[in-house]
Amino acid sequence: MEEKKRERTDLDSTQFFSILPEQQSSVQKILSVVYEALSEKGYDPVNQIVGYIMSGDPTYVTNYKGARSLIMKVERDELVEEIMRSYIQANHWND
Repeated sequence: MEEKKRERTDLDSTQFFSILPEQQSSVQKILSVVYEALSEKGYDPVNQIVGYIMSGDPTYVTNYKGARSLIMKVERDELVEEIMRSYIQANHWND
């Protein structure tokens, strides 16, 4: 995927970021596969995925089931956005 870079010209303005619905669906699927692969290999999926998001180091994710190559296809900010969206929906904050 193409790397997203933004110039900040006005620090008083709010920047907007969004992903397309079809990207959201694929991010959900990728996170699901990665979560399952990490669980099956005996890792704590939450800790490993957070480690990857925070550091960008793909070795936090196992190669099992192609999980590492899958997660690297998604920008880390898209992963965070999808995780936040799911968390907000699960807590009914968007009602």
